[in-house]
Amino acid sequence: MLDASWAHARRKLKEVFDRDGSEIAAEGLRRIAEFYPIEAEIRSMGPGQRLSARQARTAPLVAAFGNWLQEQRRRVSAKSRLGEKLTYIHNHWDGLQTFLTDGRVEIDSNSMENLIRPIALNRKNALFAGHDEGGRAWGRIASLIETAKINGIEPFAYLKATLEAIAAGHPQKRIDELLPWSFKPST
Repeated sequence: MLDASWAHARRKLKEVFDRDGSEIAAEGLRRIAEFYPIEAEIRSMGPGQRLSARQARTAPLVAAFGNWLQEQRRRVSAKSRLGEKLTYIHNHWDGLQTFLTDGRVEIDSNSMENLIRPIALNRKNALFAGHDEGGRAWGRIASLIETAKINGIEPFAYLKATLEAIAAGHPQKRIDELLPWSFKPST
């Protein structure tokens, strides 16, 4: 659920602050900014440790933000630009708290969005492939390349080895061995 991302909540307030200079939006941004140094500190920890740290350090900040949010929603017209952004955050409140109950969950979707951005850009580029089948072929290749990158594999080496294996008669029933996450580069 991408909407349950603190980065998205932050962007909503940043839009209002940049356009209107709202002090309420500035305060919301300041409060959200308090979560991120804790996340940076615990990023490399295991899920259990992250959860413990979040419950001890971040949960009180999130609870205070929630109280602040409700107070601001009572003060600001729901039809105003700021009111709409505060309502957006309120409507996603349960999802925004998920990272406080599961140490595997990230505070925001930024890392995932950064991973899929090249795939989305490649998909757009496929519109210029010439015809439908060319676009589908481009999409398949782009998907393999980006999946190789995500799995820490050099795409050219992966594609070369995979095409050579297919040309050498790699059995179709063992196709899973040729997928990027199963690839073992020859040394």
